[in-house]
Amino acid sequence: MTKIRVLLADDHVMFRQGIRALLSTCEDVEIVGEANEGAEAMEKVRQLNPHVVLMDVGMPGMGGIEATRRIRKESPGTRVIALTQHQDREYVLSLFKAGARGYVPKTATTSELASSIRAVYQGDSFLHPSVAGTLVEDYLIRVGDDQDEYERLTDREREVLQLIAEGHSNKAIGDRLFISVKTVLRHREGIMGKLGFHNRTELIKYAIGKGLIQMPGDPGRG
Repeated sequence: MTKIRVLLADDHVMFRQGIRALLSTCEDVEIVGEANEGAEAMEKVRQLNPHVVLMDVGMPGMGGIEATRRIRKESPGTRVIALTQHQDREYVLSLFKAGARGYVPKTATTSELASSIRAVYQGDSFLHPSVAGTLVEDYLIRVGDDQDEYERLTDREREVLQLIAEGHSNKAIGDRLFISVKTVLRHREGIMGKLGFHNRTELIKYAIGKGLIQMPGDPGRG
């Protein structure tokens, strides 16, 4: 089994020890190193070449946002997940703009943290429900009325969009729609091109804003 190599960057030793202990129960995840601030995280990325970095925001010295930006520039193959207590709109948006591929609050469960690591390792994004509303609000402000763009999608593209937003992998979407993974990827590229998006996170925000999927805790649409 290929293990997902994870670097943990946080300035609290006891918290790092706790995360290491929790993730030790995951057979496919391995903590390969730790850092207590941003500059050290960058150096450890160069030395250890991790698949994923769990990055705190409020560290001394170089903070998590700047470290995320530099790591994504120097090591584009390394994915960063923000693991932080901050849920303010500006923090969340700044992290994603810096290149983070996931957001997990420190109050998340072990299964949620493990799911986020697996998702970004596979090339997807991970949005914890606690910040979904923040990102949707920003999307609605930025995009405004998007009816014309949605109408440009084919019926099949709308099906693929909804399944992507619901968290299905490319293979699962292909199996469900009886099409190949290559065809799923082609539809995904078509959707992004028509809507002017560049990653899965933007597609998820779009789908939520359109009411295509229901958020956890939402009473539903009838």
